[in-house]
Amino acid sequence: MAASTLGSAWGPLWLRVPGLCCCRPLRDPWARARRLPEPAGSGRSVAAVSGPGASGTDRYCLELLRKRDYEGYLCSLLLPAESRSSAFALRAFNVELAQVKDSVSEKTIGLMRMQFWKKTVDDIYRDSPPHQPVAIELWKEKNLDDKAYHNIQELENYAENTQSSLLYLTLEILGIKDLHADHAASHIGKAQGIVTCLRATPYHGSRRRVFLPMDICMLHGVSQEDFLRKSQDKNVRDVVYDVASQAHSHLKHARSFHKSVPVKAFPAFLQTVALEDYLRKIQQVDFDIFHPSLQQKNTLLPLSLYIRSWRKRY
Repeated sequence: MAASTLGSAWGPLWLRVPGLCCCRPLRDPWARARRLPEPAGSGRSVAAVSGPGASGTDRYCLELLRKRDYEGYLCSLLLPAESRSSAFALRAFNVELAQVKDSVSEKTIGLMRMQFWKKTVDDIYRDSPPHQPVAIELWKEKNLDDKAYHNIQELENYAENTQSSLLYLTLEILGIKDLHADHAASHIGKAQGIVTCLRATPYHGSRRRVFLPMDICMLHGVSQEDFLRKSQDKNVRDVVYDVASQAHSHLKHARSFHKSVPVKAFPAFLQTVALEDYLRKIQQVDFDIFHPSLQQKNTLLPLSLYIRSWRKRY
C-alpha cells in the first residue's frame, strides 16, 4: 500500500498492473496479481453547493455515522472544526441512501424511497436551503437490482459516482479546488468502493446475493454459489486477491500525488488508513474473505488516524 506502514512491514509492494510498476520477488503474495485493467482516469462527476454552516441535525448525523460508518465518523472528527458539521451531514446522507437497498424486500419500494430522497433534496434547495454543502450524485435506480457487476470497471464507476463524489464534496467543504487533489480523491473513492464490496461479501452472501465482478469470477472458474457456501478454495481466494489488488492499485495511485496535493486536503483522505488496514488484514489471512478477523473492529484505528493526521500524510 505505497510507502507507508505496509511497505515497512513487508518490504516494497509491487503489482503486475499495466502502467504501474514492474514485477517483484514472488515471495510477496501481492506479486501474484493478475493483469487487471489500469485504474481509470479521475474527474469530478458532481457539483458541490456551498453553504455557511450546519443544518441543525448534527447530533442525528453524528450518531448515524458512529453506528453505520464508524471509519467515516472517525475521519470526519479529524477535519478542521469549521468543516465537521458539513462533513457529518454529507456522510450521513450517503449512509441514508446506502441503506435503502438493504432495508427493502422489493425493488419498487426501494425506488419509492429513492424518489423520496430526491424530492427531499429538491425541497431543501427550493424551500429551506441548508447551511452546509449538500450535493451528491444519488444512486442510479439500476443499482437496486440484485445483480453482480459485470466487470471491475462497473464497480469502479459505481465507486466514482458515490465514494469519490463524497470526497469531492469534502474537498469543497475544505475550500480546496485542486486538480491533483481531485485525482487523489478519485482513486481513493474507487479503492473505498472496492473494499466496501469485499467487506460486504459475507453479509450479502447471508442474503444469497453476490456482487463481486463477474469477469474476475469467470476468469478463475468461480460461481456465485461458491461464495454462498463460503468456499475457501484457492480459486475463490484468487478472485478476492484480484479484486483487492485493484483497490491496492488505486491507493498506490492516490499516494503518487502526495507531493502535489495541498496539505490542507490531507484530512479529507484519511480514509486510506482504514482501507490500508483492511487490505493488510485480508492479505494476512491469505485472502479468505470469510475469515472472522476481517469482521472485527480495529480498536487502534483512532490512534492510527491521529498519528497519520499529525504527520500530515494520507
